[in-house]
Amino acid sequence: MYAALFILLILALICMLFGHFRRKKIICRIECMDKCRKCSLLEELAEPFGYAYHCCCGYFSSTVDAWQKAAGYTWFYDYMAPRFQMVFDSLPVYFNYDGKTWLIELWKGQYGINTGAEIGIYHADRMLSEAEYRTALFEAVGENEMLPCSMELFEENGDFVKISERHWWLTAFIPGVFSQPSELCLKASISFYDREMLEAFYRGLCRAGYPEEMITVRNLCLSFAFHRPLPERYGLLTRFHRRLSQCLNQIYCRLFIWMTRPFVCTEDRVLFLYYYIPFCFRKLMRLRRCHRRCHKKNGCHRPKCCRRCRPRGRSKA
Repeated sequence: MYAALFILLILALICMLFGHFRRKKIICRIECMDKCRKCSLLEELAEPFGYAYHCCCGYFSSTVDAWQKAAGYTWFYDYMAPRFQMVFDSLPVYFNYDGKTWLIELWKGQYGINTGAEIGIYHADRMLSEAEYRTALFEAVGENEMLPCSMELFEENGDFVKISERHWWLTAFIPGVFSQPSELCLKASISFYDREMLEAFYRGLCRAGYPEEMITVRNLCLSFAFHRPLPERYGLLTRFHRRLSQCLNQIYCRLFIWMTRPFVCTEDRVLFLYYYIPFCFRKLMRLRRCHRRCHKKNGCHRPKCCRRCRPRGRSKA
């Protein structure tokens, strides 16, 4: 028995020494890279997941050709989100335009170990009744239907992140930062094709319960701030998942900061995670999970960022 314990102790010591020297080697490897090389590598690693890294600001955002576009949107995605450590406030705005029901939705909150926000633009293939809003599948808008959007995400302690682009799904995710959704304020501006579309969205925003006096319209650009969520009654199970997920998210954020403690910059921390614990890096990059409907449509029952679906010739993440 003592011999077995001694052997286990020796093995544990060897593993600790191996982990220590491996860690030192990875730290040295990252410190030897220049900033351009780090950002280029992160761009390459994030691309198969549908994201781009903004080196100047330290956050990830979705690309225009992200694979998530094929999944579209349905209310069930938001309902299931807290089960996968995504806890956010949402503001869906439905309106009719050009013979279709459109949906422009805003999200802000915690996505695993990332604080972030989103603006998604979708439409159905026809006009829907209000009873169909929560059951219909909305397709992401096409390239010629994308709208110029900008958003500023603020925390209680000040400025957080700004991004502006013509997009169908404008996002910003900051790794290693923990926030409660109620602590975040999302200021959004959207430019529309014409006056008819702007007025349709304006009416939809008012129907959603947003105060008219807090909406600013200038030419074809409409701006408003999303801070306090509109009243929404969550079921007991959903409330439980939201609280549990936030507790886990806070723990994971602290672990991320502790594990990557030799570094301060986001790109250094993320690269260290990629080299040291690749599994955790993949978890970090799955900010929005691929849904079953999309899997079946693509003939794959795993996310498109899995090895089988990933395009060849790219770095494995």
